[in-house]
Formats: sequence, C-alpha cells, structure tokens
Amino acid sequence: MKAKSLLTSILFFVLIYVSAAQTATIKGVILDDQNLPVDKVNIKYLNQGTVSNENGFYSLSIPANQDIKVVFTHVSYKNIESVFNLKNGETYEFNPILNTSVEQIATVIINSGQRKEVEGITTLDPEAIRKIPGANAGVENLLLTLPGVSNNNELSTQYSVRGGNYDENLVYVNDIEVYRPFLIRSGQQEGLSFVNTDMVKNVDFSAGGFQAKYGDKLSSVLDITYKTPYQFEANADVSLLGASVSVENMSKDSKFSAIVGARYRDNSLLVNAKETETNYRPAFGDIQGFFTYKFSDKFHLSFLGNASLNKYSYEPETRQTNFGTLADPMALLVYYEGQEKDQYQTLFGAFKGSYFANDILTLHLIASMYNTQEQEHFDILAQYRLGVVNANIGDEDLGEVEYSEGIGGQLTHGRNDLDALITNIEHKGNFKVEDHRIDWSLKYTNEDIRDRLVEWEVIDSAGFSIRPPKIPANQQPYEPYTGPLEPFQNVRAFNHTQINRIQAYAQWSKRDNIGSSEVWYNAGVRMHNWTVSGDGISSSNQTVFSPRGQFSIKPDWKKDMLFRVATGLYYQPPFYRELRDMYGKVQPDVKAQKSIHLVIGNDYSFKMWKRPFKLTSEVYYKKLTDVNPYTLENVRIRYRANNSAEAYAYGLDLRLNGEFVPGTESWFSFGFLKTEENINNRGYIPRPTDQRLKFAALFQDYVPNVPSLKMYLNLVYNTGLPGGSPSYADPYEYQLRLPDYKRADLGVQYVVVDRNKQFNKGWRKAFKELSFGIEIFNIFDVQNSITNTWVRDVNSKRQIAIPNYLTPRVFNVRTTMKF
Repeated sequence: MKAKSLLTSILFFVLIYVSAAQTATIKGVILDDQNLPVDKVNIKYLNQGTVSNENGFYSLSIPANQDIKVVFTHVSYKNIESVFNLKNGETYEFNPILNTSVEQIATVIINSGQRKEVEGITTLDPEAIRKIPGANAGVENLLLTLPGVSNNNELSTQYSVRGGNYDENLVYVNDIEVYRPFLIRSGQQEGLSFVNTDMVKNVDFSAGGFQAKYGDKLSSVLDITYKTPYQFEANADVSLLGASVSVENMSKDSKFSAIVGARYRDNSLLVNAKETETNYRPAFGDIQGFFTYKFSDKFHLSFLGNASLNKYSYEPETRQTNFGTLADPMALLVYYEGQEKDQYQTLFGAFKGSYFANDILTLHLIASMYNTQEQEHFDILAQYRLGVVNANIGDEDLGEVEYSEGIGGQLTHGRNDLDALITNIEHKGNFKVEDHRIDWSLKYTNEDIRDRLVEWEVIDSAGFSIRPPKIPANQQPYEPYTGPLEPFQNVRAFNHTQINRIQAYAQWSKRDNIGSSEVWYNAGVRMHNWTVSGDGISSSNQTVFSPRGQFSIKPDWKKDMLFRVATGLYYQPPFYRELRDMYGKVQPDVKAQKSIHLVIGNDYSFKMWKRPFKLTSEVYYKKLTDVNPYTLENVRIRYRANNSAEAYAYGLDLRLNGEFVPGTESWFSFGFLKTEENINNRGYIPRPTDQRLKFAALFQDYVPNVPSLKMYLNLVYNTGLPGGSPSYADPYEYQLRLPDYKRADLGVQYVVVDRNKQFNKGWRKAFKELSFGIEIFNIFDVQNSITNTWVRDVNSKRQIAIPNYLTPRVFNVRTTMKF
C-alpha cells in the first residue's frame, strides 16, 4: 500500500513538472518606424524577460498552451502588448514595429538617445549621408558641415579637426581601426574612402575630449557600425561619377546574415573640368563584405573584408592660368611632357568573435590584417612662360599673351613604392552592474613596412639650373661656381621598418542623480608601449599613459539643458609617416606628441514654430608639446620628425539644427579656431591648419505642392589657410594665406517610390525606393585654390605665386534605387 502511494506521488509530481516544463519560443527582429533595428528593448511577461541586441534580434521562451501577455518597452518608443498562446515546442516569429513616443526630427536628426549626448558624441543618420550632394559624397562629406571640421579640397576625403592634421583622426568600422593610404599627395589620386555608405548602420563622431576606449590620436574619432541585415534588400546608385551596388540578406533561421557592396568611381568629370588639359584615366574600385553567423544567442562570429584597387594614370598636356588684376593681368602657360602612373592595392580582413555571457558581461576577440601595396611613378617635364595678357577691350587678341616676362622649366621624377602589412589582435570586454559600466581592452599590433622613396626635382629658370636652397650663393658673375650640379630637391631613402605596439585601456562610467538632476561620470586610462626597429635603425622603446575623464549633468529645469565637461592627457605615438623626416629617413626616437584637452559643452533643446530644435555649443582648449612640425602640400604631409615645437589651439563651435522646413532636418554651423606653434623657440606662428572661421549649412527642402521633388543644399565657407609657399620654404618667412574657400553644392531629386509612396502594380511595384536627380557642384563657379605654383620673373628676379585652382562648376546626374 505504501509502495502504491509512493508511486502515485512520484507520477503526480512528474506530471506537474512536465506540464510546467512545456514551453514555446517567440523570436524576431524589432524595428522602428524607419525600418531600423532597435536595441535594448525590454521584452517581458510576468517577472521573466529578455532584451533585444544591437541588431534588434530577440528570443523569449514562454509557457505553452496558455495565454501569455508579452510587453515590449523602450524609453524612446510607445509600448506594445501582445497575447500569445503557443503549442509546446512551437517557435513563432514576431517582428513588431515600435513608434516613437516623443516628437523627433524626421530626416537627418541626430537623436540616438541621451547616452550619446552625454558622451559628447554626434550621431549622423546614414540616410542623410547617402542623399547629401558633394564632389566626394559620403560620410566625410557630411562631416564637413559640422563645426570644427574642415577640408579645402573637395576631391579629398581627408579632414582636419580643431587644428589637427589628417593623421590625427581615428576611424573605426565595427570596432576595427582602418587606415588611409601612405603615398597619396593630391585629392585627385585618392579615389574611394574606406567607408561604404550603402553598408552603414550608425555613424558616431567626436571632435575632442573622447573616452579612453578610443585610441591614441590627438583630434577626433569617427566610429562607424555596419548593418547586420534582417531581410533581403538590394541598393544601387548610378551617376556620371561612378556606381555602387549592395545586396544584403538573412538566412531563414536568422543565424547567418551577409551584406556585400561593390563600388566604382571615375573622377574624370571633375578633373577634366579643371584648367589643365590632360589625358586622365582613373579607375577606383572596391568590394566589401560583412558576414555574421550566430552559433547561439551567446556567441556570434563576424567577418569584415575589403579589397580595393585604385589605378591612376595622368598625362598632362597644357595649362593656362590667368591671374593678377584688371590693371595688370598676367597668365601662366605651361606645356607638359611625360606622365604619372600610380596604383594603390589594399586588402583588409578582420574576424570578430562576441560572447554574450549574460546580461552584464560581454567579451570580444578581434583579429585583423591590413595590407597596402602602393606605387607612385612619374616623370613630368613642364616648360612654362609667364606673360602679360592683352587687356584692350575690342582688340581681336583680347586675352592673348602679348610678350613673356619669364621662361623656364621643371622636371620632376619619382619612383616611390611602399608595402605595409599591419596585423592586430585585441581582446575587449564590458561589464554592467546596475548603473555602473566597466570597459577594458588589451591589444597587440605589428607594423611591417617596406618603403622606397626616390624623388627629385630640377628647376630651370631663364636658362639657369636653380641650385638647392641651402647651398650658399657665390659672387657670380665675378666668381665661377665650381660646385657639383645638384637637383633642386632630392630625396632618396630605402627603409624596412617594424613597429610593435601593446595597447590597453580600462574605464568606468556611471549614471547617477544629484538631487533632482541626472548626472553621468566617465573616467579611464590608456597605456601605449611601442618599439621601433629595422634595417640600419637603432631600436627604440617608449611608453605613455593617457588618463581621461568626462562629466555630464542634466538639471531638472523647465528648459531642456545638458552640460558636459571633458578633459584628459592625449598622446599620439608616431605612425610610420611621422617617423620619416623630410629626406625620407626613419628617426626611431621620435616621441609621442602630447596634448591636454579641455572641452566644455552645452545642448539646449527647444521648440520654435512648434517644431523641435537644438543648439549645441562647445568651447575647447588644447595645449600641445613635443609637437612634430610638418609642411602640408595639397593632402601630402611631410614631417620634420624631431619634436621641435610646442603649440596650442582654442576655439568655439556652434551648431543649430532642427525642422526649418516641416518634416525635414537642416542645420547651420559656425566655428572659430586659433592654433599656433613655436618651432625651436623662434616664436609663435599660425600652424598649417589655422582655419580661423568656418561657416557651413546643410539645408533640405521640398516643393509643398509636389513633396516628391526634394532639394539638398550643402554650403561651406572657410577662411584661408596659411600656405601656398614652396615646400622647401622656411615657414617663418612665408606667412601669406591662401584665398578663402567657398563652395556650394546643390542636389535636386524627384522621388518616384519610397516607403511612404508604394505601388502594388505596374513597373514601380518592384522598387522599395526609386529616385532621379541632378547635382550641381560648385554652383557659383568659385575659383578655389589649394596650393601655388612658383615661377620666376626674369625682369624683377622675383618669384610669383600662381594659384592651382580646384574644380569649377560641374553638372552630374544621379539615380538611386532600392529593391
């Protein structure tokens, strides 16, 4: 009897356990009303629940065979409630769309949540990046509309931030640092940026005072995240400047996703519009892929790959540049022989393994390899004459050169080759407990660089070969010159250099309250150790530590205000370019440049015309020591590699953004900057990047009665940079500034299909988006210059600066489509 009762009891408890263990699964991808994935959505039933990941994906187990109410909540979106009754073992796919619970700006709005605002990070909408016109459209093109970010060359994707140069900016794609080419010297050689805008999910930018988790550079961070697809989609963009296509999809079981993009660019439309007649044959192309496989909810493995091949063939023929005044017009006529052939081949691959141990611990392991093989070969003979132009109105020879004041020639030769292999392996992690977060990393980098630099220039003025500037003059014609004939400039170097780096960081951040005000803290430190060695190079080892901190407070005021302050000691350990001096020789003992940052910022959100606006203000100061002086010619930087200067930079950045036109986002930017350096204690002079004033505007509009007809206007005004002097010149003797840079690009687009204008039949049914448009670059046909050509006048024996103008007004047609 006891045995029967015991058996009955066991069966009863087993039945209860089996009944309780019957479960079903709900999974899917959570999207917002822009069809973008939403992370950190709380999905709960009773006291159980989960959170969506960065790709909007979630998976939740619920009891089977009963009604279960599941609630989806997020601080920025309206709640969603749904009741499920699933069978045991059943998996149900549910993809909710969250609608915003507060009024948000529609198109380009930088509204990625308060977390980015308190960190001093600007977030840009990828859709805006793809639409805004520009000679080099993309992420960098949109950055140039922000205060503190400048570039006076529309053919280049490089940019200067708050007085820093192009080498002082960090760029990350999916937590992996990417690099720019080594040998590029002009914008028209560059081709494509690494970042493929068709693949971009999120763009974050910080112009200074950034956290310890970002690397060791002095100026800025551009942090880009590529999309992890959740459905099939294909994009195409075709214009007279090239084409791009991308395809993305996710497997049926949601474990594997892939996005692949290919691009081709041809700058002929822009370069052929310049005043130099050329045979110009560029071919810039690349293919990128981002693949993710989810072995489980806890472990994901992704791969980012890129292969690019840029070929540049340039054969100049003639050039005529008119300059001077109405009273004294002059012209430079140049006849060329020879050509330039460049090639840049880049291969990049990176694996990233992510382990989500639980809700509070995430671990990453990243391994990447970057290889660039670059060649720059040229032999170009330029024979010129400097003449006086006929200015007699009505004369049949009006505008023709009447007689020559100077003649001469220039022969340039280059055989520059570089092969660089950069390998990285890094462990990263973060730990979150309540309002505390701890981030850490340990990274090893090996840079193996082989470089041949053979470059010389011979200048002939009025039949005489000009000697190098450092050779003392003799008493000609009373004394004969008996020294050897030497090129005006001559650089020869053969380097095989290895740099090994160990980097680490740890940082802590916390949200808290002081009274009724919300506050946020961040404090961290970085360590960077590097060793330089190589053939014929004495080994050198150095270590630096970089403490950094941030504090933000949002007072409980009627006015929506946020205040930020950030400070830190920032180092920039030298990269290979910074180790190489003016003559191409590697100097292994170059120190890390050092900068103290102080940034104070304010965000003021308000309503005007019953629409949302935001005014962002930042003042900053940077004190720099162990500065590595350099010269800047077009986009080529040549360092002295001797840490012989100190410098400072301070300024003010303002940006007002909002719905100036209902339903669209526009902004206006203003920047003031002053940066000077003291080289060898000779006194302070403006640095090559001393861009005193900057105005920019990004304006979007549409025709009220025809809302499908849209307009995008991109305006930039920068005051002139110090420069235009000969590359060999002493900067203390040449302090003239280039003319101000003024540019306006206009795009007009007619939208045939978009997410608000769909068709269920006809040829337009196949498209998710379709638009046609025209673009006008430099609509006011302003003659901007980036460098000067220096020629000699026989009569006055003086050197005359002839500006090298950038692109004039150019028309482009463009079609974009999405399937």
